[in-house]
Amino acid sequence: MRYSIKAALLSGLVFPGVGHLYLRRYLRGILLAAGAAALSYFLVSVAMNSAFDIAGKIQSGNVPLNAEAVSALVSKAAQANENSTDIATAALLVLWIVGIVDSYREGRVREKSKEPGTKR
Repeated sequence: MRYSIKAALLSGLVFPGVGHLYLRRYLRGILLAAGAAALSYFLVSVAMNSAFDIAGKIQSGNVPLNAEAVSALVSKAAQANENSTDIATAALLVLWIVGIVDSYREGRVREKSKEPGTKR
């Protein structure tokens, strides 16, 4: 399999930056992976905080345990965090796409440098 395809698949299917690490572009790979990990951590922590808050309200008896009440709480929590999570999700998507495209491009550069008849 070609370097470009393998690097793009690794970045797309595993995690942003993994394709760069495969191509030994460590700084780019680490920066992409760190950014994606930070954004993922933020999104998961917002979701977990909302879930713990809703569970606490249910356990304390402030909210009845039925689907309608829980659904209303989930909707309210989602609306409260909508702007920050939308921005973080968009930034994560952009990082992921940048990782795929750039690792493919770097793989193509590497393939061209290894073709016979070209200078290294």
